[in-house]
Amino acid sequence: MTFDDILKKLDLSANDLPQGDYSVTSPIDGGELFRVAMDNKASVEAKIAKSAEAFKAWRMVPAPRRGELVRLLGEELRTYKEALGALVSMECGKIYQEGLGEVQEMIDICDYAVGLSRQLFGLTIASERPGHRMAETWHPIGPVGIISAFNFPVAVWSWNAALALVCGDSVLWKPSEKTPLTALVCQKILERAMAKFGDAPEGLSCVILGEREIGEQLVDDTRVPVISATGSTRMGRQVGPRVAERFGKTILELGGNNAMIVAPSADLEMALRAIVFSAVGTAGQRCTSLRRILVHESVKDALLPKLKAAYASIPVGNPLDEKHLVGPLIDEDSFNNMQSALAQAKTEGGTVHGGERLNVNDGGFYVRPAIVEMPAQSDVVCHETFAPILYVLTYKDLGEAIALQNGVPQGLSSCIFTTDLREAETFLSSGGSDCGIANVNIGPSGAEIGGAFGGEKETGGGRESGSDAWKGYMRRQTNTVNYSSALPLAQGIKFDI
Repeated sequence: MTFDDILKKLDLSANDLPQGDYSVTSPIDGGELFRVAMDNKASVEAKIAKSAEAFKAWRMVPAPRRGELVRLLGEELRTYKEALGALVSMECGKIYQEGLGEVQEMIDICDYAVGLSRQLFGLTIASERPGHRMAETWHPIGPVGIISAFNFPVAVWSWNAALALVCGDSVLWKPSEKTPLTALVCQKILERAMAKFGDAPEGLSCVILGEREIGEQLVDDTRVPVISATGSTRMGRQVGPRVAERFGKTILELGGNNAMIVAPSADLEMALRAIVFSAVGTAGQRCTSLRRILVHESVKDALLPKLKAAYASIPVGNPLDEKHLVGPLIDEDSFNNMQSALAQAKTEGGTVHGGERLNVNDGGFYVRPAIVEMPAQSDVVCHETFAPILYVLTYKDLGEAIALQNGVPQGLSSCIFTTDLREAETFLSSGGSDCGIANVNIGPSGAEIGGAFGGEKETGGGRESGSDAWKGYMRRQTNTVNYSSALPLAQGIKFDI
């Protein structure tokens, strides 16, 4: 299957995309897919200005009507799910089933947002003053800037865009320069929904293509009150202060260093399946990838041989071939980072199994997922390497395991496998996992739409997708109405004139 084949299935052609000099390559074989036109300072300025004008019109559209646009987007995504899933696989290297799953996430968040469009509730607040009514209301906030990473090239945009649109905001999307084609295609799909909708303002959704300096222009613009950025902790350290300096809001989804505690009572067969999917899916390039196993010393000898055997049998290869479960790393830099981490692990006392490059496809960086037995939670273990490296450590009691789980700078996702109710509840308690996501008898990957997604510490503290994450895309207003004929002051203050 070629890129042109996928475009045809999407009812598009090369002429529908902005053609230019920037070469987009596939991690599958390193081959060129397309050459796109990148934005410059002037074109970004024009798109931000257009987005700001679109916001002024869109905020006046009733929220349930705004939800209709998102419903139409969901229907378009259903129509093109297979083709878009294949494009995700081709451009970022994840296997086709994961590409389909990512598009399904887009459909699910659209369904969620449609319902949300009739549930943007405020509060009625009791007033201490007689004849007064207090209420809390929520209003659209403005253009929302979305900066997404290569590993989830479409789902993360949809998590933000679907909620922002029903909340009354316009959206500006800067995808990773490694995966611009999926963004351009999603924009075309949304434009089809907008055409069916009928009266969506021009500029309601814009894609901005470019590298660091283009992202900085978006981040620094005061007309964009919210920046939702997904990427590395290093990126977040730069984006957060810049937006804060201009008193904007950020939704940061940064690094993860996710652990699984395997307790003495764990169902080891279930844990094994969860480990393999969570650790090697997307070639270990998820923010929720499993990177550490904390296994009780009494069950390590029963679990580890099975895990090594499973790793040895994992089919690695072209992600569009459904017999493969692991595709390539995104590029050579990712491969080199993986090899550096494995070398450091060895110097810190680790025993490495796997991790070598596989001769699968010239130009693609395919690797055997690695298991690394570590004597302690050393520096390399505490650092997130975006690659399929799984560190294995042992523990003696639950308190030690939780301390190891929490003893890294990141705080995204976590899990425990146990059939002991006390252990499970301790893990979920205030003295347990310090992550934004904590699971029992399920791996750290595969979050569902409906629960707020995000983490603590160096993960950034942001929340996207479900629960009350919609509040990040709106501004809060407290209203007080005096319907009496008197003017009492709060706190009983006397001020007569």
